[in-house]
Amino acid sequence: MRFVVVTGMSGGGKSTALRMLEDAGYYCVDNLPVLLIEKFVELIATPDGEVTKVALGLDVRADQAFETTTKILDKLKNDGYAFEILFMEANDKTLLKRYKETRRVHPLSPYGRIEDGIKRERAILSNIRAKSDYVIDTSRLLTRELKEELDRIFVQNEGYNSLMVTVLSFGFKYGIPADADLVFDVRFLPNPFYIDELKHKTGNEKEVQDYVMSFPEAHTFIEKLADLVGFLIPNYVKEGKYQLVIGIGCTGGKHRSVTLANRLYEHMKNKGEYGIKIAHRDVGQGL
Repeated sequence: MRFVVVTGMSGGGKSTALRMLEDAGYYCVDNLPVLLIEKFVELIATPDGEVTKVALGLDVRADQAFETTTKILDKLKNDGYAFEILFMEANDKTLLKRYKETRRVHPLSPYGRIEDGIKRERAILSNIRAKSDYVIDTSRLLTRELKEELDRIFVQNEGYNSLMVTVLSFGFKYGIPADADLVFDVRFLPNPFYIDELKHKTGNEKEVQDYVMSFPEAHTFIEKLADLVGFLIPNYVKEGKYQLVIGIGCTGGKHRSVTLANRLYEHMKNKGEYGIKIAHRDVGQGL
């Protein structure tokens, strides 16, 4: 039997993950009272049981100490019950935005500031987060991408990539992305904007790609950037980083940055050591 404990930050995607696992054939139980956890596990773990895939949702509630939950999980592991822990995460800015959009109150701060509840919850969950087998940061994940990641881990049984890399093109005239970890300026290359037949095309089109990559400096840049990223990523993983945003910018974010972001993505996408996606923030600006 495969038994997955799903927990994480309120607003991080726990309920969504449980629904997706249920669609994938898991028997899902959410918000089980703490004192029933041990008995529930004993029942579903019977050798002749019909249930072969189970997901149990656990989260912080104002009326119960989560420390008791972690102690029960530790006891179950010591008693020989095998389970995996999936921790659903998101950064504070994203969590706050989600709470404001849904007008929900935070379970640990029903009458106070949401920020205070998030801070308190992080402290409470720090122990189980450190023990988790999988940590998925949904700050920049689309629902489709989350489903693909869960399917890969819990249905197809493929390896887990702890680091999600986003290669992001952007235009400096619209501002540097606030969440970018690494930013590279490719305005040293000739600008296709000044070529009449390329002006209204983007770096997603072959004509612009051919023009940008016709300059030797573009190839040198990609080679050196790929080498740098190849060095950095294993060290980021070792330090426990779960999200890496690589920003590549040009003036308007339509031609040079898009072309080179696509090239870097193609170079990185089949490494298998991390999850990766591509995004073009400003490609549609002014078109």
